[in-house]
Amino acid sequence: MKVTIKEVAREANVSPSTVSRVISNSSQISEETKERVREAINKLKYKPNAIARSLANQKSRILGVVLPNESQDLITNTFFIQAMKGMSRYAQNKKYYITYAFSEDEKTELEYINNFITSNLVDGICLLRARADDKSIKFLKDAEFPFVVIGRPEEADGVLWVDNDNFQATYNLVNELIKKGHKSIAFLGAKKEWNVTKDRFNGFKVACEINGISIQDKMVVMMNDFNEDEGKIGAIKLLENATPTAIIAEDDILAFGILKVLREKNIKNIEVVGFNNNPLSEFQNPSLSSIDINADELGYFAVKILIEHLEKSEMLINHHIVDSKLIKRESFK
Repeated sequence: MKVTIKEVAREANVSPSTVSRVISNSSQISEETKERVREAINKLKYKPNAIARSLANQKSRILGVVLPNESQDLITNTFFIQAMKGMSRYAQNKKYYITYAFSEDEKTELEYINNFITSNLVDGICLLRARADDKSIKFLKDAEFPFVVIGRPEEADGVLWVDNDNFQATYNLVNELIKKGHKSIAFLGAKKEWNVTKDRFNGFKVACEINGISIQDKMVVMMNDFNEDEGKIGAIKLLENATPTAIIAEDDILAFGILKVLREKNIKNIEVVGFNNNPLSEFQNPSLSSIDINADELGYFAVKILIEHLEKSEMLINHHIVDSKLIKRESFK
């Protein structure tokens, strides 16, 4: 049978409210009384209820994570699983819990955020992407509620965030393609309003311009969503209007669709590189080369920064850049 706080109070010869104060480490309780209560807790093997404890110390040690609609296909879109793994890794070390909410769109995302805040059961919130004119970020800033974003926000002032240097990663990738002799490089992206898309496309654009390669409209295709079908549609559109020798896909899932179209058309002279180093990339035909963005580390440092601010650590930082690297496979050797 589960031990109650009343039984602990009876064993320690104190009131239940005193036990609650000892659990929350109240300075109003003497060390002698604290020691007596702790001995009773250990003797009876009492496990304090997390919610009751949060009400006592006004902290839940729970973080709310809002996942965008794209995350619902967790088997294919493994970025979110990897980021969540990193979040859990750091949170567990600090004895924090994480609760997740899947949003259908911007409206439901705002509803979840509002529910998280008004419930008083989360200490902070983590968003897994940043977009132009982000209403969720604005809402959280206006509410002055602690939060962190995976992705560079448009207005970074007063916002905690982690990201890769997506501009530099794409810039370096274009330079590497050019060194291999490519002069006809296409870019296939999605969600053009997302800042990650803007950064990766700008890295592509600037690298091409510096190397004297003009970017024609037909060499850039922006889709609505990150999925394999959109990758196929985008690849067909590219190939109908242009003859690239290399294609940069903003996400591996888009690249999977590109590879499928190239196989169907028996095209073997176009090199393809994606982003995120999805675990399924090495099982594609051909295996897909990809920029590894270390999603696990993005999640880890997002929660680390948020918890450090919640606990008012002396070493506070507002953002962290996670390294990325090119993983070469058959689609780009």
